[in-house]
Parts: sequence; C-alpha cells; structure tokens
Amino acid sequence: MRILVWNLLKFAMALAIVIPVTIIVLATALGLFVAPLGLAILALRIAIFALVAWGLFRVGKALFGRSQVRSQAEESRQLSSYDPYYEAAKRELDRELGVR
Repeated sequence: MRILVWNLLKFAMALAIVIPVTIIVLATALGLFVAPLGLAILALRIAIFALVAWGLFRVGKALFGRSQVRSQAEESRQLSSYDPYYEAAKRELDRELGVR
C-alpha cells in the first residue's frame, strides 16, 4: 500500500509541475505561431484599405478631374519633329569627328 501511495504522490507532484509548465509552453508556442498570422491579417487589411482608397481616388479623378495625358498628347501632336538647333548640333559634331 505504501508503494501505491508513494507512486501516486510522485505522480501528483509530477503533474503539479508538468501542467503549469505545459500551459506556459503552449501559450508561448501559440503566441509565436499566431503573432505572424495576426501581422499577416493586419497587412491584408491595410492592403485592402489601400486598394479601396486607390480605386476611389481613380473614380474621383475620372469623374471630377481633367486628364493631363490628353493635353500632353495634343501638345506632342502639335510640335514639329524638326529641330534646327538639334540638326546644327549634329552637323557640328559630325564635322568634329570627321564623319561625312
């Protein structure tokens, strides 16, 4: 009977030590594995918010803003492709290099 009581007492003392240590280890492991998951979810929320804000900005720009791309395209069509200063610089460079 003493052996049974002694073994039961050792088992109870082992459980008294192992259970709190196990809880601490599980909480630490859970924190280590869930923290990156939480950061990933936070980054996903920020990305979705930025995407929605960008979309609203584009819609607002399309509705209320004047596009600068069209005016730049019209200006580039109006410019001539011949530049006398550029042509003179090319001729001068050809003269200096001896290219004919």
